[in-house]
Amino acid sequence: MIKAKVYVTLRPSVFDPQSKVIDNTLHSLGYDNIKEVKASKYFELTFDGTDEEFVRKQLTEICKKVLSNTNTENFSFELEILK
Repeated sequence: MIKAKVYVTLRPSVFDPQSKVIDNTLHSLGYDNIKEVKASKYFELTFDGTDEEFVRKQLTEICKKVLSNTNTENFSFELEILK
């Protein structure tokens, strides 16, 4: 089996109101040394089989079609072979 860890983040040019609210809240609580906050999405998917190239292709399709909005978000992933 292969475990995929998928990270989806907003593109740098996209306004991120959720991160701005978190940043403002942290500063209002006295955490003044925080320079920037970026909120993101994280997914874990487990695939049957061990064909990494097939999983990479399939996972790229899944990220583009389901897990991210390719107009406003970037995605990356890492694969881990499970025993």
